[in-house]
Amino acid sequence: MTGQKVIDIHDLAVSYERKRALHWVSLNAVAGEILGIIGPANSGKTTLLKCINRTIEFIPRVKVEGKVVVDGKDVRSYNAQDLRRKVGMVFPLPVGLPLSIFDNVAFAPRMAGIRDKNRIHEIVERCLRQAALWDEVKDRLGMLGSKLSGGQQQRLTIARALSHSPTILCLDEFSIAVDPVTTMRIEDVLKDLKKEMTIVLVTNLVQQARRLADRVAFMNDGRLIEFDRSDVIFGETPAQEMTFNYVRGRFG
Repeated sequence: MTGQKVIDIHDLAVSYERKRALHWVSLNAVAGEILGIIGPANSGKTTLLKCINRTIEFIPRVKVEGKVVVDGKDVRSYNAQDLRRKVGMVFPLPVGLPLSIFDNVAFAPRMAGIRDKNRIHEIVERCLRQAALWDEVKDRLGMLGSKLSGGQQQRLTIARALSHSPTILCLDEFSIAVDPVTTMRIEDVLKDLKKEMTIVLVTNLVQQARRLADRVAFMNDGRLIEFDRSDVIFGETPAQEMTFNYVRGRFG
């Protein structure tokens, strides 16, 4: 796949004290694609995401080697808050702020200094629409976000991530918290969002990666086993036998 590289990772290695979590991983993501990252549990997928927006720095005694470049700049050269506005993150379980639905989405724009009420309302409505939640909550925006169903809370988390106007959206196994119908609805949201941003999707669901991803990175035990177009990874002739066996459910 050709296109402008939005994320470029070179020889990334991460250790938690004496345990190596990533072994010299190199890959990239280009504008307007969904990059799927698959692999068994403890293969380093979440660690990789945390390195993209530097939330890895919240972990004590972690050692990071190599380079992660976002929009042409080493992530270490960014102000951390600016980077995290550029790289939105959605975690496996929805973690809402103890605020109303409206204020959950309005929180980041207000923190960024936006005070105009009409502008705030426009941002909230846009983000809730992008997350396919507006029609369900537009008449109860003052309700606590925590009162929503699990699937709605997950979409509220996506709306909150979008309120930063990110150019990159990282999702870490969002579908473990929601039912299959809601999962499919969120997948439709992601297909629309990739027209506006690059999406990095960590998933344990092989079929989800097959449905959504333009390219796929298969990881195991902290190592990048194979990185190629989705049709190659899920086809009959991936480069590595381990890839073939994993996507067919023979281990993992």
